[in-house]
Amino acid sequence: MLVVGGGGREHALAWKLAQSPQAARVYVAPGNGGTATEPGVENLPIAATDVDRLAAFAAEAGIDLTVAGPEAPLVAGIVDTFTAAGLRCFGPTRDAARLEGSKAFAKDFMLRHGIPTAQYQSFSDLDAALAYLQEVGAPVVVKADGLAAGKGVILADDLATAEAAVRDMLAGGRFGAAGATVVIEEWLRGQEVSYIALVDGEHILPLASSQDHKARDDGGRGPNTGGMGAFSPSPLVTPALEQRILDEVMRPTVTGLAADGLRYVGFLYAGLMISEDGTPKVLEYNCRLGDPETQPLLMRLDSDLLELIDAALDGRLQSVSAHWRQDTALGVVLAAGGYPGPYDKGITLSGPLDRATADIKVFHAGTALSDGEILSNGGRVLCATALGADLRAAHERAYATLAEIEMPEGFYRRDIGLVRPP
Repeated sequence: MLVVGGGGREHALAWKLAQSPQAARVYVAPGNGGTATEPGVENLPIAATDVDRLAAFAAEAGIDLTVAGPEAPLVAGIVDTFTAAGLRCFGPTRDAARLEGSKAFAKDFMLRHGIPTAQYQSFSDLDAALAYLQEVGAPVVVKADGLAAGKGVILADDLATAEAAVRDMLAGGRFGAAGATVVIEEWLRGQEVSYIALVDGEHILPLASSQDHKARDDGGRGPNTGGMGAFSPSPLVTPALEQRILDEVMRPTVTGLAADGLRYVGFLYAGLMISEDGTPKVLEYNCRLGDPETQPLLMRLDSDLLELIDAALDGRLQSVSAHWRQDTALGVVLAAGGYPGPYDKGITLSGPLDRATADIKVFHAGTALSDGEILSNGGRVLCATALGADLRAAHERAYATLAEIEMPEGFYRRDIGLVRPP
């Protein structure tokens, strides 16, 4: 098998896939310091977006299954390239991945198919965007249309912040081509939930519920990040709410894509805001597993992930089921000082960096193995993940592990799983 990517999600995917009785070898491209030492796993020095080299390796090495972890290779069309070469690759096609690759596309899709979401307008003209801001006022949310590594969403409490964000993207080129179009939408209030499922083009197999924490600082404050921690299951997702999510969001999304000529196969992630009256509204779609939600989710998964992916690729998800440990799982991200802004790399880490017990696992993200040492190599460095009988027990185990890990200038939130965002 081949896992494409080098983050915490890909470490978790490789770790879980390697547990399958069918797994002879799992390659990760490019991988990280954790996958470099994971049993049964081997790193490849190929970038996640170098689709042609990845396909050539898969053909030469006789790879039976490739799983694309991050969004960039999916948006670049890795599934199209692999399929054309007769290679088995799990994920949506380039056109279907526009659901994540373009926020304007996703918003127009939701409007067209009656999927609940925030009111919005899209702009590529600065003056028109500024005029709209004057019309709707603040607070609002300003989003870069394209991929921005989880940093292209600005929550603007006032017009000055909103106007600065729009100018940065449309005139200042803050996110390059990803910010050449902006989406301005209403600021939804409520509780965020991550809802993720496998999709085979027609059938949906829900995964366990989860919640992540996007804000950098304790109490849900500070700038947005790619995610500072997550836990599963979410106490917000009752059976009644899950039924609403399936009926009002997931099924209309899959059938809507099919109606538009886009057969969706892969992981489908709906980032949802649950309002006080229980209405789920889509904040964003992701065309892959979330990060850091994947880490606690796969800690709880008590089924063979390879079998579930094979069923999705073969169009027979209706014939399989996913089983879950009753425990709660919680993961806390250790980040580099300065993240999500500029940060240093090459910082030496020490402590239980390879801890792996029945209840605790340290998943690496932005790390690299160099001369036997683990060095930081990204903004989100690792995710200490633990299982417990309840949320507090999982919280205590994860934080106890993290307390033993040393990284100069590294930081992490202290309240993952224990507070709701404001």
